[in-house]
Amino acid sequence: MGRWRTPPPESSPYITPEGYQRLGTELNSLWERRREVTKALSAAAAEGDRSENAEYIYRKKELREIDARIRYLQKRIPGLKVVSQTGDETRIFFGAVVTIENEDGEQSRYRIVGADEFDHREYYISVDSAMGKVLLGKSLDEEITIRTSEYVRRYLITAIEYNTG
Repeated sequence: MGRWRTPPPESSPYITPEGYQRLGTELNSLWERRREVTKALSAAAAEGDRSENAEYIYRKKELREIDARIRYLQKRIPGLKVVSQTGDETRIFFGAVVTIENEDGEQSRYRIVGADEFDHREYYISVDSAMGKVLLGKSLDEEITIRTSEYVRRYLITAIEYNTG
């Protein structure tokens, strides 16, 4: 009998215009890469015994990984909602670049983006993350508190910017 796990919470469908374009570009490049891998797989299959053919086994694995990513993107992209503008730029909303300062005076910069693009840059955080949720709706010079099981940290919001281009 397998162990039942609750399904993970669904990530938000929001994405920046740049992130949407990046996913489209990735999908197109995966289709091109798939053609190359298929040709290499056919060549490896023609060499004979497939059970001991490392090239054939590697290419089959690579093709499975490419196909899985293509399937994911084809299902995910149509459901995404591109968010390009916000109304009030004095508060933190989706797409904002936020600078915060901790109690020691050290500053950090984050951009709040969708779940599908948070790992593209070091300072991009997901709107679904704990930090992203706490920051949403806050204003300049407002203090936020991040609580975990290990610590409580306070930050001051020192700057809010939006990419307008």
